[in-house]
Amino acid sequence: MFSIDHIGVAVKSLAAAKSIYEKLGLDLAPEETVEAEQVRVVMVPLGESRMELLEPTSQDSVIAKFIAKRGEGLHHVSLRVPDLMAAVERLKQDGVRLVSDEIKVGAGGHRYVFVHPSSAGGVLLELVEAVT
Repeated sequence: MFSIDHIGVAVKSLAAAKSIYEKLGLDLAPEETVEAEQVRVVMVPLGESRMELLEPTSQDSVIAKFIAKRGEGLHHVSLRVPDLMAAVERLKQDGVRLVSDEIKVGAGGHRYVFVHPSSAGGVLLELVEAVT
């Protein structure tokens, strides 16, 4: 079953960004560093979905470059898929452009791949494998 896994938000400072959610009384997950992506991440649980706050750890990171170009804000939408490998193969066969053909491991050990905005109506779309 497909569902929204999370919405990724690029921020300059996790401390500043977390504040509004803490003031609302939400329980935030502990900070996690994803070295391969050069980001620190905090997940904000929201029912069946989450919001992912992404702070760059390097000026060379994708998130730092995104913030420099577009400012803080919505970075990507992530869909939970039942079988990531099958979804990626289907998309490749249909000529969908992926940011990378490699399935990667991110925050919380989730396997993911990004669909390029040019193939997803201008939205950076992340596909995350459902964890059972």
